[in-house]
Amino acid sequence: MKTSRLLVIFFIIFLPVGTVYAEMTHGSHGGSGKGSSSAGSCEKARLAKFSPPHLATVSPEAGFSFLAFNIDRPEQITVMVKNIPVEVTAEFKDPYYLIKGKMPASLVNTAARINIKVSAKSSHCEAEDGWLLKVNDK
Repeated sequence: MKTSRLLVIFFIIFLPVGTVYAEMTHGSHGGSGKGSSSAGSCEKARLAKFSPPHLATVSPEAGFSFLAFNIDRPEQITVMVKNIPVEVTAEFKDPYYLIKGKMPASLVNTAARINIKVSAKSSHCEAEDGWLLKVNDK
């Protein structure tokens, strides 16, 4: 009889501690993600192969392109050139997207940075990059 009471008391005291410890170490809601393959983890987007290259001279409405890795869909990408939103097209070429756009026609005889932002549900999965081009008059 005393043994069964001790077992009941033991489980009442120590079972909640074990449950809390399991929740803390398994990170079921984001957490640190270390050693976990939960749906909350992600690979940070990577942007590469900017064309034309950094500091190249281009004409107004010149085309540009870059590669975007580790994104789910191209709608996550926002491109701005000198604070002007630029419409881009995306072509999936496993394992990346080829993103293409055109310089705004209003940019003449100036330097312009192409700013790229990749949004994600979690801020640690977002990416931002870009490069600078010189725009001539024709």
